[in-house]
Amino acid sequence: MNQATNQGPTVPPPVPATLASVLNRNIHALQDRRRADERKASTQEKIAEAITHFTGSMAFVYIHLALFGLWILLNVGLVPGFKPWDPTFVILATAASVEAIFLSTFVLISQNRAAALDDKRADLDLQINLLSEHEVTRLLTLTKAIAKHLGVDTSDQPELEELERDVAPEAVLDKIEDRAMRSDQ
Repeated sequence: MNQATNQGPTVPPPVPATLASVLNRNIHALQDRRRADERKASTQEKIAEAITHFTGSMAFVYIHLALFGLWILLNVGLVPGFKPWDPTFVILATAASVEAIFLSTFVLISQNRAAALDDKRADLDLQINLLSEHEVTRLLTLTKAIAKHLGVDTSDQPELEELERDVAPEAVLDKIEDRAMRSDQ
């Protein structure tokens, strides 16, 4: 087989001409929610986000390379005609330290906002997962009833009984916390 036709055991699925209407609705709903969350941000949060966005760019790096490089060149005495005003770089170090304090604060503000939005999305994911679990449990119960009605023997699958029970999220969380506390001891 030549290299071009040897794609391995799987091939990508065909690309649908259009998305399912429910998928389109979900995409639009999520985009609308994101825009609403952005509109709800306070002026301070928007400023912090803009500063964080800029300081996380290569333009910010290039500007600092140019400014610090020029500062260093002028203050080590390599440029004739310029008298160094910061030969020990104390002023540069102080300015960089103050800048770092402010930048870290802006980053923390942006991270706190992002974490709050992530928490909301995680809550939505959990709710959808719990609903899906409940629906799958109901489908399994219905499928088992159909199998029984058709005379299909499921006695060789003892896990079906366990899978038919609804998951109690509180019990799962309690078990996780219990195990975490035991592993910490």
